[in-house]
Amino acid sequence: MQPAVQPAMQPTQEPGVKVWDPFVRLFHWMLAGGIAIAWLSAEEWDALHEWTGYLIAGLLAARLIWGLIGSRYARFSRFVRSPAVVSAYLRDMLKGREKRYLGHNPAGAAMILALIAVIAGTALTGWMGTLDRFWGVEWVEEIHETLANLILVLVAVHLAGIALASLRHRENLVRAMIVGRKRAPSGTDIA
Repeated sequence: MQPAVQPAMQPTQEPGVKVWDPFVRLFHWMLAGGIAIAWLSAEEWDALHEWTGYLIAGLLAARLIWGLIGSRYARFSRFVRSPAVVSAYLRDMLKGREKRYLGHNPAGAAMILALIAVIAGTALTGWMGTLDRFWGVEWVEEIHETLANLILVLVAVHLAGIALASLRHRENLVRAMIVGRKRAPSGTDIA
């Protein structure tokens, strides 16, 4: 009896639809790492904390530009929604009937805007604290610290939202942000 001939190994292609481009994924993970480094280096390693703040500010500036000219799912015009749409989506979430979005859902988009605003405010007040005019000024330091703490709250809500959406839609969103692909849309999904 002759052994069966095995077909030549073909490189496997990641299943699904390409959603997150390399810039968005690199930005996301560099920002997450930068936030962690900035938090851990606060009050301990001033130079590292300060340079990480500059990196974060640069990342935000690049993301704002990419939000205007970048790929389909990276553009703000593609995913930023009105407060009414975000509220309706959140009501649907509470009822367990929110639709699956291939890109950012309205709640995720609102979180992105909140994170960008708070992280930018933190970077701005951190930079202000390096200037002679604002060095040691209490209100600048207090705002910087308050915003830094608010980042942690927003990150916790962001992670909870990712976990909830991953469970509800049976999709690993962390993996999607690593490989850039999501399951193809079907039924009532919004592409």
